[in-house]
Amino acid sequence: MSEHHPSAWDGGVEAWRPARSGRGPEARLEGPRGEAAARERRGLVSRRMLYLLPNLITLSSVFCGFDAVRRSASARSDEDFRRAALLILFAMLFDTLDGRVARMTRTQSAFGLQLDSLADLVSFGVAPAVLVYQGSLHRLGPVGVTGAFVFTACGAIRLARFNVLATRDAGGAAPPPKYIVGLPVTGAAGLLVAIVMTEGAAGGQLGGAGAAPGVFAATLLVSLLMVSTIRFRSFKDLRFEPRTALLLAFALGSSALVSARWAPGFVVVGLIGAYVLLGVAESLWRLTARRRGA
Repeated sequence: MSEHHPSAWDGGVEAWRPARSGRGPEARLEGPRGEAAARERRGLVSRRMLYLLPNLITLSSVFCGFDAVRRSASARSDEDFRRAALLILFAMLFDTLDGRVARMTRTQSAFGLQLDSLADLVSFGVAPAVLVYQGSLHRLGPVGVTGAFVFTACGAIRLARFNVLATRDAGGAAPPPKYIVGLPVTGAAGLLVAIVMTEGAAGGQLGGAGAAPGVFAATLLVSLLMVSTIRFRSFKDLRFEPRTALLLAFALGSSALVSARWAPGFVVVGLIGAYVLLGVAESLWRLTARRRGA
């Protein structure tokens, strides 16, 4: 028995209608309208994939930082520390690529900015601190823990300030784009990584108890530089000129010589040290010029 009332049975014969294909309302579009709708759907999917690409590269940086923390925490030899340091270097590579890919594909977004900052905190704030603590600072006890934490905290402050300045930059009130305020967190992390990478070339002395105070001082120095108001060059306005080509050739040649003679870690120490000295020297020069003008 049907649950409908019998009066509903003899409502007449309904007019014939063509059967639907079941592919949705878009399937009934024919001709140019249907082709345009299909092209629009394909373009939307392609655009979403373009937005996904830089975020996947950023997450690759997060994975490298996470694995570096894991390897550092369970390290049993100098080779384990070197592998963790190498993972942080790979994270730097991915961190460079995600921004370039986003600019090339014009897929910059506020979400990407926040995700990149969180990735930097993991890969260049936490991972290097754990690496240098397990490699050297653990010999200082609570003082070493404090040094590693100060590095992570200053890295977080540096990234938060960068986000604020980037938001102001969108409103047209940021400092000149060729300068960035404070030592970049990647540069500070690179210096700690270089200390670990030069362990073998230094005869294993950097991980000893005698070198721990020096490593602690270096960690505090780069931490304070991250939160300082010193402006460092971003090299975004760098143009390929004969003078630039000569400077680049000199840097590459000297780096290759130092790497072959000692260790690649010394190259990183030298390059970051020169970068820091350049920023400090330019800041002192601007301060002196400002006082003379006053």
